[in-house]
Amino acid sequence: MNTNNNKKLKICHVITRMIIGGAQENTLLSVIGLADKGHDVVLLTGPTTGPEGRLLEKNVEILKSRKNIEIVEYPNLVRAINPIKDVKAYFGLKDYFKKSNFDVVHTHSSKAGIIGRAAAWAVGVPFVVHTIHGQAFHRYEKWWKNSLYILLERYASKKCHRILAVAQAMIDQAVENKTAERAKCKVVYSGMDIESFLNAKHDLDLKKKLGIKPDALIVGTLARLFHLKGYDHIVRIARDAIQQVPNALFLLIGDGILRDRLEKEIAEAGLKEHFVFAGLISPEQIPNYLSIIDVLVHLSLREGLPRSVVQSLASGKPAVAFNLDGTPEVLINGKTGYITEPYEIDKVANYLITLLSRKNLREEMGNNGRELVKHKFDWKTMVRELEFEYYNN
Repeated sequence: MNTNNNKKLKICHVITRMIIGGAQENTLLSVIGLADKGHDVVLLTGPTTGPEGRLLEKNVEILKSRKNIEIVEYPNLVRAINPIKDVKAYFGLKDYFKKSNFDVVHTHSSKAGIIGRAAAWAVGVPFVVHTIHGQAFHRYEKWWKNSLYILLERYASKKCHRILAVAQAMIDQAVENKTAERAKCKVVYSGMDIESFLNAKHDLDLKKKLGIKPDALIVGTLARLFHLKGYDHIVRIARDAIQQVPNALFLLIGDGILRDRLEKEIAEAGLKEHFVFAGLISPEQIPNYLSIIDVLVHLSLREGLPRSVVQSLASGKPAVAFNLDGTPEVLINGKTGYITEPYEIDKVANYLITLLSRKNLREEMGNNGRELVKHKFDWKTMVRELEFEYYNN
């Protein structure tokens, strides 16, 4: 779709649910930024359920203040595989896209990407684009599910004009599994309100509120308490770190289905006084929480671009993470933190001990991280790149 760069576009972003999460924040900022550039934007989402929170409710006033944003909730667009609802979603979206006469349909997440691309392509939307935030198929999934996801992604890749990805690793994986042609793909790094992290000051009041002692050295996590998000070994890592750094404390930011299990494991290990559960917090609170940590540990086994690592680096705090997906694109080993192969738990613990024990090293790596991310991941940069793609393809 090549068009006049001054033309106001009618754009629809499609995603399965608007929980508090990285892909959802990316989508919301895209919608807000494009609306601020004068375009008419619809955010079409399925029902938002679960303990991860509701992102739109946290941003009601921002959305209401922009008259050219419309929120549409479509009940049949659900995250889990549901053949009846999936078929209904396809035909429902197809009718909606045909009636709405969009210039652009931009899909996010695997499920919405498959159904949304197929429906938009079927009615001849001028520009159909999909963003890969993370692959549905991955090394820790059942083989038959991976086979199904790859088959569906191959089909969907033929039903769009452009595929964007939040990290180069996502493109490489897609090409390797033949779910995308490299010529059709481009990296657009996931934008965020980077200034809020760059400018956040150490929040002593928040530490007091959380009951954290002034001399505590804080290891933070920022991820849903969910499977594959890296919590399987956190108690063992904490035990090893605390043996060497007795004032180490682990601040778990997020909520989810694993909380009860984690609390039980921590109590059984006798480490209750070394853990604080922050629970679910709103996105605007994240800079304050990251301002008080000393290092981030991020052990997710399935990640597109590790948004929490970017945010930690923007806050001047180094990270330790697994060498997976887009992580090496922001976590430069020995420069902005440390990176290990998956399940190298002893190395993770040792790197944390090193960082907790050496303040100068933490500060050096944190400063390196700030310089790396402060321009590349600004959400306004992302929006400009999206608009360019809409106008020039």
